[in-house]
Amino acid sequence: MSETTDYDPSKEGAQMDFDGRMSYGDYLCIDQILSAQKTRTDAHDEMLFIIQHQTSELWMRLAIHEISAARAAIRSDELQPAMKTLARVSRIFEQLNSAWDVLRTMTPSDYTHFRNKLGQSSGFQSLQYRLIEYALGNRNHAMMRPHAHVPAALAKLEAELALPSLYDEAIRLAARRGIAMPQEVIDRDVRNTHVLHDGVTYGWKIIYEEPAKYWALYEVAEKLVDLEDYFRRWRFNHVTTVERVIGLKRGTGGTGGTSYLRRMLDVELFPELWRVRTEL
Repeated sequence: MSETTDYDPSKEGAQMDFDGRMSYGDYLCIDQILSAQKTRTDAHDEMLFIIQHQTSELWMRLAIHEISAARAAIRSDELQPAMKTLARVSRIFEQLNSAWDVLRTMTPSDYTHFRNKLGQSSGFQSLQYRLIEYALGNRNHAMMRPHAHVPAALAKLEAELALPSLYDEAIRLAARRGIAMPQEVIDRDVRNTHVLHDGVTYGWKIIYEEPAKYWALYEVAEKLVDLEDYFRRWRFNHVTTVERVIGLKRGTGGTGGTSYLRRMLDVELFPELWRVRTEL
């Protein structure tokens, strides 16, 4: 019988001694991350519920990082890095969509074992989700109220509202590159949500009718549509997951539950980019 031994990576040069050296766990702060799951009951599925939402918040943090970079790149006419970054944001939302598939393994009876321990906490209170919506252009001021008690959070939202949204920057980019965009849209108060404008639709129509001539702008537009496509799927999956788990009951934060989430499905982030398809 041949003798077997455990493989030793150090024989090929792998570092095995981390006394005083940065390790994988040190760099990623793994101890802090894995100690953040504070269950409030002995319900088995509460861990799933917490981790699903915590990992979603991590992905949202990356989405904010990337959306901010894409917006800055578009503002600076650096479109190649902007395209790469927008593609990454779409992939992030694909990951967020996949998370609902895991959460849907939790049955209604599983959820009832710990739902009453959530208090008034609810996903619509997520600061990072609100920052994403504001950055993409849905600037509902009423949704600042859940953060009014935290000055630092309110300051982040106010700072975001002071900036043109990602879509504002795309419209301004088109105008800089010779596409007639309505001046009242260019000069509008960016603190408010952009409203569908026929003049903007016409501007995008010019681009879509001659994509070879306006390829860079055409690519920006399609990357934005791709992003919103994934974002809509995320919202839809949220609705169906909630309905599957709690039916038509009210949400923990006092919202109408699925009725509130279904209203969110009607929000369009880049309305003219969807309307232009009818005009072609």
